[in-house]
Amino acid sequence: MCFEITDEDFRFKYHHPLPDFYKVSNPANPKTQIDNSILKDLKNLAIENNCAGISYSKLSDEFREEWNIDFDNVIIFKYMMSPEILEMEPSKLKCKLTDDEFQEIGRKMYGFADFLRKKGFAAELLNPLDDEISLRAIAMQSNDAVITRSNMCLFKEGLNIGFFMIHTSIENLPFKKENDMCWVGEFCKTCGKCIRKCPENAFDENELVLKKVCTAHREGCSQCMLVCPFYKKGYIKIKQKYDKRVAKKRG
Repeated sequence: MCFEITDEDFRFKYHHPLPDFYKVSNPANPKTQIDNSILKDLKNLAIENNCAGISYSKLSDEFREEWNIDFDNVIIFKYMMSPEILEMEPSKLKCKLTDDEFQEIGRKMYGFADFLRKKGFAAELLNPLDDEISLRAIAMQSNDAVITRSNMCLFKEGLNIGFFMIHTSIENLPFKKENDMCWVGEFCKTCGKCIRKCPENAFDENELVLKKVCTAHREGCSQCMLVCPFYKKGYIKIKQKYDKRVAKKRG
């Protein structure tokens, strides 16, 4: 099973809005088809700017209607959140450093949008702090992520992944049709470390995160992430361990 998003995104109150850093305007008649060479150049640009990976979401008609969205093609740029910052104790300094990192990466996103605009495509950075839309829900539409028991978005690159999104006119991006990560839900049900180790006891009787109790979004607590096997060992090792356990049960 894949865990569902049961509440709106945690809004990180210590993040400040990103200034507008666009240097190129959207084309009047944007292209809709991208060739492999330009897509490769975009990936190389992302790597040069320390992105951990790229995913693509093709939003379904039902999803767009539910969220009142007028676009359907989204590029997700992922970055590795600094372990040094994540492993700090919750504090105003930690919140500031987290926001500094957010601002630095966010500024680079405008460069990615400008790159696409120069190539003739429409590209618009989605506001990561917009309360009217769930970026995690869009991430789930990529079939390249799942929501863990602790209500965090997990990509194969890691649990400590932050992300920004650009919606674009490009219609032929390499979208995934199926999600091969749904086994994570079953694994999480056998683990529960995030629940046992939560310093705020921020899970209800149904083991769902209590937003009003969780301090991650206002004080920078990262404990549920730090104790999670996906953070400590990585996706591949946990998947291998899970597959062995399933095979053993099947005999």
